Amino acid sequence: MHLSRLLTLATSRQGERVALGGRADGLSFTRLARRAAGGATVLREQAAGHAVLLARNGPVMPQLLFAAARAGIAFTPVNYRLSATHIRGLLADLDAPLVVADDDYLPIVAGEHRAMAGTEFVAACDAAEPAPESDFPDDKPAVMLFTSGTTSKPKIVLLRHRHLTSYILQNVGHGSAEDGDAALVSMPPYHIAAVASVLSNLYAGRRVVYLPDFTAEAWLELARRERVTSAMVVPTMLSRVVEHLGTGSAGVPSLRTLLYGGSRMPRSLLARALVAFDGVGFVNAYGMTETSSTISLLGPDDHRTALVAGDESVRARLGSVGLPVQGIELQIRGGDGAVLGPDEPGELWVRGPQVSGEYVGRGSVLDAGGWFPTRDRAWLDSEGYLFVEGRSDDTIIRGGENIAPAEIEETLVAHPEVADAAVIGVPDDEWGERILAVVVRRAGSEVDERELRDWARSRLRGSRTPDHVVWRDELPRNEAGKLVRRDLVADVTGSTTG
Repeated sequence: MHLSRLLTLATSRQGERVALGGRADGLSFTRLARRAAGGATVLREQAAGHAVLLARNGPVMPQLLFAAARAGIAFTPVNYRLSATHIRGLLADLDAPLVVADDDYLPIVAGEHRAMAGTEFVAACDAAEPAPESDFPDDKPAVMLFTSGTTSKPKIVLLRHRHLTSYILQNVGHGSAEDGDAALVSMPPYHIAAVASVLSNLYAGRRVVYLPDFTAEAWLELARRERVTSAMVVPTMLSRVVEHLGTGSAGVPSLRTLLYGGSRMPRSLLARALVAFDGVGFVNAYGMTETSSTISLLGPDDHRTALVAGDESVRARLGSVGLPVQGIELQIRGGDGAVLGPDEPGELWVRGPQVSGEYVGRGSVLDAGGWFPTRDRAWLDSEGYLFVEGRSDDTIIRGGENIAPAEIEETLVAHPEVADAAVIGVPDDEWGERILAVVVRRAGSEVDERELRDWARSRLRGSRTPDHVVWRDELPRNEAGKLVRRDLVADVTGSTTG
């Protein structure tokens, strides 16, 4: 099945229900489908090889996505926050791109690539004759996404129609949304979560509301005004909302479900959020670009059970990413490739029809059995709940012992005067690596290194106590809340040399 067929199915059921935007002035499913069909004609007339989006969050994104799907070319959003030089470098790797951009980003591509303002593209879609649905194989490229490049040069992940539609068809009920349901999307359009959110919400028949630029105040105001029933945030966003609220309630009575993911959620932040959003069902979604988004979920019932459980192993599941979604298989493998049992940490491997594991110019990295190596260090408990410790490359080897930074970071962030923390390994002649904690204090805090090391030592084994602590005003994180570890290492090692 093609992505455009998902919109056709949604339109056949929803018709004049609002698909995008406000309750009073939004775009209906019928008009969205018509614009996508006209947009396919525009893309074909331009002989576009890629439908590139260089824009903030907004309704242009799904219109271009479905137009590209109908035209049989890849939707390729680009991070508008990058430098002009970086953006041009990424576009240089694409064949015949047509760039649809916000007005303030058009000068970046002027004279180098064919480009249209978002408003110009929408007008052209309305004026063009609707293109008929094409008959092409479902293994044709549908979406190409640049990886965040947190540890290396970005790669281009290739997601085919069959990967994305498989994820939707197996995990989203067609027309399952209730009348009046609305999803608030604040993830940037070049992130896999934004793509999956559009597909899943529209297929379910849920209205999508966009927040162009995230702030805690704007997020809460829009959620209240548009009576949002579900939303997804990364931990950084949730932290800002909770800090803005202080000890008060979120005051969004319509909200039923709050999904979070993208990076590690500190237990202390989750506990505060559960109080601020009392009565809201929390869902931890774990996935990656190469797997067409979510591969495991910790649902609202799991959150509630873990919070009140007397059994420590059940309480610990609040720190897990839950159980695999429909169609996904998980394995934990050791360094020798052997499949490990419960409670044994190793590398997470994933298999399923939604898994791509393919990169432009590099081919597939799936093994002979179709398994994808995530490069995440993880383990499964006896009931199959998945616990992700972080990237395998981040593992610190101190005196021959493998140490996952996540455990130490979680402990440091639990300190009442710590706003954020990251742990890295730095070279050491005696131990191989020593543990360095990079910490952001809360406003007004005077917590010192000795207090934090004592705090960690009382809660962790001695070998996992940070050897040193350095202070920063903030940590380098991308829009998904993931730590840009290479930037942190360069900053810290450069400033602590000698």
